[in-house]
Amino acid sequence: MSRITTDQLLEAGVHFGHLKSKWNPNMAPYIFMERNGIHVIDLNKTVAKLDEASAALKQIAKSGKKILFVATKKQAKEIVAEAVRKVNMPFVTERWPGGMLTNFTTIRKAVKKMATIDKMATDGTFETISKKEKLTISREREKLETQFGSISDMSRLPAALFIVDISKEHIAVAEARRLNIPTFAVVDTNSNPNLVDYPIPANDDAAKSIALIMEVVVAAIQEGLSERKSEKDKGDDEGRKEKEGVSSEETTGKE
Repeated sequence: MSRITTDQLLEAGVHFGHLKSKWNPNMAPYIFMERNGIHVIDLNKTVAKLDEASAALKQIAKSGKKILFVATKKQAKEIVAEAVRKVNMPFVTERWPGGMLTNFTTIRKAVKKMATIDKMATDGTFETISKKEKLTISREREKLETQFGSISDMSRLPAALFIVDISKEHIAVAEARRLNIPTFAVVDTNSNPNLVDYPIPANDDAAKSIALIMEVVVAAIQEGLSERKSEKDKGDDEGRKEKEGVSSEETTGKE
């Protein structure tokens, strides 16, 4: 059973591609037709690819690993940030810092610096410095928060990247490819789907289209997280019963 229907995608305008003159020939398998000079995406392919991507993302979440979301374009950033917060995954919706993945240790240092400044604010250090110094440090903290606040919990490289608009986020795609990190992406008719592992052919410009795809993806991740939790709880429960010396036969049928 698919997670979404072609009717839902149609309603959200997921099928609208770019002008024919701007197309990337590698998108040919995902194009249904051309209408008034604009390419129309084959929504049956979108459903199949979205299901495939969702199943893989669910398994990554179930394994307890992090998926980094990347969407810095104006119409996507708020939608993505809001959706991703629900599943507590890291995201980049401001400028992609070059070397985010390939020079991860430097990025981690910047994140640690935020923690150091926070400690200064609580351990009394701020009381011993001048107003001017305090202001400079506070401004630096704000700048770091804007750039790295949404990835502060990411202590190691992510298990995968989910990208909206691979043409705009080409640096993120290149870094992930260099490190063999699996990539999932919303790919419009002007981009090359062969650059990512799980392309989802869809309109990456319309807010409605982005929101619908994010809804499906986040629901899949939520499922993975829930299954992980229930399996962990079950394991803890069985471990506790074993500790208490109760055999599973005796407890069958009892809650």
